[in-house]
Amino acid sequence: MPPARPTPPQVLFIKVAQDGSGDYKTIQEAVQASRDLSQVMVTIQIKNGIYHEKLVVPSHKTHVKLVGESAAGTVISWGDHTGDAAGHNTYSSHTVLVQANDFTAEDITFENAAGPVGQAVALHVEGDRAIFRHCRMLGNQDTLFPAVENSRQYYQDCYIEGTTDFIFGTATAVFEGCEIRSKRNSYIAAAATTEREAYGFVFKNCRLTADTAAHKVYLARPWRPHSRTVYLNCTLGAHILPAGWDNWRDAANEKTAYYAEYNSTGPGANPGARAKWSHQLTAKEAKQYTLQNIFGGAAGWLPQP
Repeated sequence: MPPARPTPPQVLFIKVAQDGSGDYKTIQEAVQASRDLSQVMVTIQIKNGIYHEKLVVPSHKTHVKLVGESAAGTVISWGDHTGDAAGHNTYSSHTVLVQANDFTAEDITFENAAGPVGQAVALHVEGDRAIFRHCRMLGNQDTLFPAVENSRQYYQDCYIEGTTDFIFGTATAVFEGCEIRSKRNSYIAAAATTEREAYGFVFKNCRLTADTAAHKVYLARPWRPHSRTVYLNCTLGAHILPAGWDNWRDAANEKTAYYAEYNSTGPGANPGARAKWSHQLTAKEAKQYTLQNIFGGAAGWLPQP
């Protein structure tokens, strides 16, 4: 019997540069070159440039970390949208699709460049234990899609912009220290939390800002009846409407959705005028929203620095 073929060494560091000075010219090539089902992090360092790619990180490419040279200079851009000539819908319009677990991105811009033409996702994330730090998500309607149940996602010091429901989905996601920018009158978040999940979208220490065209914006509306969205210690611009929350034209959602704030500040903070079915948390209630509690689950996980 011939000897077993030795396992090739794990490549832990890959460089991408459009000018040919790296290991690959495209990010997709680098992702495909990482080991399947890796148990250790594979870092893909990306030089500045606009990478016109519809990038997929498939489920078997675990522990991939994309690190851009700079958040504004390292851009992944595509322009598919619902109703385009190729027949894309919300679920296939993504610029970047992350299906793998244990994915990390730092200093990257994820852009859907289709413009204000309907649903056009910049970043669609299905994997568990996903981390995004110092990243930018650019688009209009449906910019960021934390997509599925049992997916835990952490966004730290990110910039996320859009028009309607530009942060939407079923995952459990925490946004900490982020700027959330509305580009026109509409809705920020549209969680589709299931009744099996204790947390949906949690915004901590975020800044809610707006373009001049946006002056009537809701914090959230329920894409599904058990939607959960909480804002903690956030600064709200004047564009946030006094009522704060919308029931998506269905009063029944008011009995099942859970929407709450704690210690909102800024001109958009108006606890006395909020929708009566929403909640203002006490200090004791707010303390439960730790990363350990939110991301604990059956297999505890804390995003590492």
